Amino acid sequence: MKKGVIAALCVVGGAVCGALGVRKVMKDKVVHKSKMSEKHLALYLMMNQWVKVKQEGKSIAGYLEKSGYKEIAIYGMNYVGETLMSELENSKIKVMYAIDKNADRIYADVDVLTPDACLPEVDAVIVTPITFFDEIEDSLSEKLDCPILSMEDILYEV
Repeated sequence: MKKGVIAALCVVGGAVCGALGVRKVMKDKVVHKSKMSEKHLALYLMMNQWVKVKQEGKSIAGYLEKSGYKEIAIYGMNYVGETLMSELENSKIKVMYAIDKNADRIYADVDVLTPDACLPEVDAVIVTPITFFDEIEDSLSEKLDCPILSMEDILYEV
């Protein structure tokens, strides 16, 4: 009889532990999906603002020129970074290099450096991964003596 009770307790205990494990995994997935959703919403809103800026006949290059920036670096060479680089292509603003954690896997018309590389001085760095701007700004401020600009802020100031 005691063996039956002990076996039943082990089964119940195992089921409870399994359920708790599954709950934690599911909670982690929900948190991750929520963060990704927030990130993509922020990117969507920023890109929407970019379209509005273009529709008003304004440009990022014009804003950078008025601010006195001639040579910049772009941090983040995903969709936003590539689009920014393309927009600045035929302007007076020169993209000197790009910065990206995955520098070894990125093809661009400029050198792509990792954030921990020796970064040459530029007039400003534009950060395109807007949801991580504060962390990136803190990190770059230790290495460079120039303004670190959020792409999102630029688009709302143009």
